[in-house]
Amino acid sequence: MAILQANIFSKCLMRTVTIHAVLPADRFVFPGQKAPEEKPSKTLYLLHGIFGNYTDWVAGTRIAPWAMEKNLAVIMPSGDNRFYVDSEATGEAYGEFIGVELPTLCEKLFHLSAKREDRYIAGLSMGGYGAIRNGLKYHDRFSYAAGLSSGFILDGVLQSTNEAADLPTHKRSFYEAVFGNLEKLRGSDMDYKALVRKLRAQGAAFPKLYLACGTEDFLIAQNRDFHQYLLSEGIEVTYEEGPGAHEWNFWDTYIKHVLDWLPTNE
Repeated sequence: MAILQANIFSKCLMRTVTIHAVLPADRFVFPGQKAPEEKPSKTLYLLHGIFGNYTDWVAGTRIAPWAMEKNLAVIMPSGDNRFYVDSEATGEAYGEFIGVELPTLCEKLFHLSAKREDRYIAGLSMGGYGAIRNGLKYHDRFSYAAGLSSGFILDGVLQSTNEAADLPTHKRSFYEAVFGNLEKLRGSDMDYKALVRKLRAQGAAFPKLYLACGTEDFLIAQNRDFHQYLLSEGIEVTYEEGPGAHEWNFWDTYIKHVLDWLPTNE
């Protein structure tokens, strides 16, 4: 297993950015074991939550050894509190970076498969929103999308004010900086329910979806609501709840569930 830190130039973000990569390239095979087939790796693009960065998943979970067991490459970028969406105001295209540019660059650099069926995306909290949003928006590029404790906060964003916010990231002005004109947010490509309706209307191929949330998590109601919305739209989804709050113990447990759910052995 190789754990790499790489600096790559992003046209979408207009600067050099740092990523973490877990790669099964140097896997040791003991005598008597079957060597893995030499072919481009299947890849999971794994997104962190708010206040985090590209180091979070390796520091907070056992993603590295578990990915090694699955012979799976894992690419972990930084989202810089921007919810992995494109900003018209700044020109920083975080969504396009995650959905198009980053996979294209990594497939060239690390001998990764460029097939849709071998490309997956997942994340937690803000990154759970980013994984589901970009998994749906770039459904032609990702075959599986998973969100843990996902930030399905559209209703809260639209009801936000600057006066009552307990954190800077809960202020309406922050949400306006991230999502743009909030009056246009509902129905846009940043609205996860609108993306579901759009894909259904187009008859597009949905990625397989997985959602999980802790029963003590402050986002449990929003995750239950989106789960029920998917069912009402006839969309296939795997949904799990379990003991836990908005914390690494839960995410460490359920990222293993995600890896077991992904078709890494096919």
